[in-house]
Amino acid sequence: MCCFSFLGVLLPNHLAIESLLKSIQSRPLEKLSLALKNNSDSVWSCLQCDQVIRNVHEDFLSSVKDITVRDQIELQQIIEHAYVNYRDTSRLFHGIIDPTTLYRARTEYQSEFKRHWKEDRTDSIQWDMINIVEKGKRILRKHLEVFVAQGLCPNKCGLLYQRVMNCTSCQYGLYTCLSATPPLDCGEHHLEADEGEEVVLDCFLPWHALIVGQTEYHYSWHPGEKNLSQDGEYEVLVVTEESKIVLNQLKVNEEGTYRCLLQDQKDTALSRMYFKLKVNPLPSTTPRLMVTFPSLPSGYDATLHILQRSSFIIILSLLTVLSITGSLVIIVNLRLTMKRQDDTRDSRRRGEEEDGEDIELMSVTE
Repeated sequence: MCCFSFLGVLLPNHLAIESLLKSIQSRPLEKLSLALKNNSDSVWSCLQCDQVIRNVHEDFLSSVKDITVRDQIELQQIIEHAYVNYRDTSRLFHGIIDPTTLYRARTEYQSEFKRHWKEDRTDSIQWDMINIVEKGKRILRKHLEVFVAQGLCPNKCGLLYQRVMNCTSCQYGLYTCLSATPPLDCGEHHLEADEGEEVVLDCFLPWHALIVGQTEYHYSWHPGEKNLSQDGEYEVLVVTEESKIVLNQLKVNEEGTYRCLLQDQKDTALSRMYFKLKVNPLPSTTPRLMVTFPSLPSGYDATLHILQRSSFIIILSLLTVLSITGSLVIIVNLRLTMKRQDDTRDSRRRGEEEDGEDIELMSVTE
């Protein structure tokens, strides 16, 4: 025989429904509804804090047909007990949930609820309702496990006031996520650049996106290399909503320690990050050496040297003129020779033409 667990009790199918209804019917429905109304803060759970889920249950109860008033009352009582069960489940995981996790759990449960009544119907509508609300518990538990393991207090450093919902009161509030000591330090980065280059300082961390309200990044600078905690020892550079700044055209005297503080609207420091910057100076320009010739030996006659140099220039000039003149003579002789050859060729051609004409004339005369 198949068994079913509801509210932590393992019972056969038919006994589960009977036991559940007997425990509910021990109080009149009117008193139960009044108690739920007066103590709604302590009954509603994470999954049912969403108005969409409550509307899904209410719409189903109002749209189901061919059931008795007793059946409808029993369905309502099963849902109310499921709310208590969901609340107890959420308490196993700090009793809180963030908006993203609540949306995921609500969307999956809503989809399963609609599919359940189309595909997984049995002969007992009460049993069908118990099955789907129990599945809702498993859906809620699954998403809460992921949220606590990955989504709750994702800051490994700094101070985060995370927006979450209290699964008991269904009210949103801020959950304090404070990292280990030191609470605000979020790392130290060592940067190095050459003079004239640029560097980018960026102290954004993924959990900064979860901060509620407007935030500002306060960048300041100190020429030393140590992490100084006193604000007065830093020179304020810029206050901006952007997480990064760019230092252009670096100079050697701009190296030192840069500090980035993230502050909220109340000037509360949420995170602190340091950047140790080292600027390498450009290599100095080496002066060009002037080449000097050795001094002339004593007794050297400079006049004779000048005359020898002048004679050399004259001789070189004469050789150049003679070379040019010889080249011109050769060119002229070549042109004359070519012209004579052309004339001789033309004379021969004319003589051959005249002989041809005489032969034709003799032929005509005969």
